[in-house]
Amino acid sequence: MAAKEEEAQQLMIQAEKKVKSSQGFFGSLFGGGSTKLEDAADMYVRAANMFKVAKKWSAAGNAFCEAAKLQIQLNSKHEAATCFVDAGNCYKKTDPQEAVNCISRAVEIFTDMGRFTIAAKNHISIAEIYETEIVDIDKAISNYEQAADYYKGEESSSSANKCLLKVAQYAAQLEQYPKAIEIYEQVAVTAMDNSLLKYSAKEYFFKAALCHLCVDLLNAQQAVQKYEEMFAAFSDTRECKLLKTLMTALEEQNADMYTDAVKDYDSITRLDQWLTTMLLRIKRTISGEMEDLR
Repeated sequence: MAAKEEEAQQLMIQAEKKVKSSQGFFGSLFGGGSTKLEDAADMYVRAANMFKVAKKWSAAGNAFCEAAKLQIQLNSKHEAATCFVDAGNCYKKTDPQEAVNCISRAVEIFTDMGRFTIAAKNHISIAEIYETEIVDIDKAISNYEQAADYYKGEESSSSANKCLLKVAQYAAQLEQYPKAIEIYEQVAVTAMDNSLLKYSAKEYFFKAALCHLCVDLLNAQQAVQKYEEMFAAFSDTRECKLLKTLMTALEEQNADMYTDAVKDYDSITRLDQWLTTMLLRIKRTISGEMEDLR
């Protein structure tokens, strides 16, 4: 490992010398500047890969960034963007904000080139860093929304919907219920019309209804009725039956009925963290109820 790191450092020094010689009088006089810059960029990439082997992630990220800057000078946009992405992937392990900065630069280049699908993929990478490392959910949402827009523009509806579902998930967690409802309904309608995705429509109508229940019981009742009319198969699902029992429990302010219904559902279909959070919020609307589903 130490040998690789030392070799990488030597390559960094050689690359820097190449860059300086390309800027000198003789470099410009004989027109060899661009070749030297290409050689230097290649050296920086080789150094970065050696730093990766030695697990020196910040040094690897820095070397990829140096290569990217030279590729910009050489007007090699795709290579520059690729180096910025590689740099970002290295920085993920040590400096999440610098990872975001590098991948954002790649996104700018890909967008400028009209490479919207790859720009979208990198917006997702940024969103994931904001989700798990930096924990800034608003910025995660913003990047998922931008990715969805690019995918829609490229007619990649399935990829766009995956991003939108992440937006809906976080919007609901942040109590932005109208936004979450709109997305869940929109994706459910798309799924309904696709024979391969039809089964998943029930999940999205279920989540939309739970968001309604967090706001207002009457609106939720009307929404569930609408979903049944739109998608006849929804009426026979366990999700729809649970919703109807929950709405009855809320009308009657019956906490035991509510808890029993959730327990029955959970015994067959395990509740994930998102569903648990939403169901607890709804249960709080039963007067005097504490925060648990037991």
